[in-house]
Amino acid sequence: MIRVENLTKYYNSFEALRGIDFNIPTGQVAGLLGLNGAGKTTCLRILTGFIMPTGGDCYIDGINVFDRPRDAKARIGYLPEQPPLYQELTVQDYLQFVARMRGGVEDFEQEFLRVTKLTWLEPARRSLIRHLSLGYRKRVGIAQALIGSPPVLIFDEPISGLDPIQIVEIRNLIRSLAEQYTILISSHNLSEVSKTCDRVLIIHRGQMAGDLSGDEMHANLEDRFLELTAAPVTEVGQ
Repeated sequence: MIRVENLTKYYNSFEALRGIDFNIPTGQVAGLLGLNGAGKTTCLRILTGFIMPTGGDCYIDGINVFDRPRDAKARIGYLPEQPPLYQELTVQDYLQFVARMRGGVEDFEQEFLRVTKLTWLEPARRSLIRHLSLGYRKRVGIAQALIGSPPVLIFDEPISGLDPIQIVEIRNLIRSLAEQYTILISSHNLSEVSKTCDRVLIIHRGQMAGDLSGDEMHANLEDRFLELTAAPVTEVGQ
């Protein structure tokens, strides 16, 4: 469902990504784990078509993101680290605005009820966004990503800034979506990635450093992460 091949990105002479490769099958919840500055957000921005790579290819549901950007983006629901919200709008008005911008939503009322139910936003459907807690604003950000039922969800640091109760709520929300969507999450929080994801892709200094799942991920993720991110750049992924 998500395929990345030899992805490279330079900012002038700085190499932000080098030879990134991974494949996420349909129905999997994968975490892109790395230290701050490792290249996670750059990778997600390329995947979602916000910036172009220096080299490599990305595919969403078999569609090349760079050859057919409109078709690829129609299959992605994206939540950046800072949800793109308009504080002066109600939740309903904001989601209606998103639906109009995205297009393809024939019955907004039905779609509004669907996405707010999936994100547990029923109590806040008529609330002004500026009156919501950060946890609820994150839910609104996830709800806008669900508009139009894209098969792929990409979330950049979805628990950033949340308190412990809100973190548990968003974790449970993401897990509840896993039955219907392929999900890629970026994070630097080892505990949350291990509790939320089926698989962890470790990125370090712009390179793939590890790919963990099953018992290896759950039993010793912290030790493996420290081991892999301690490796010199030339040894990463070897």
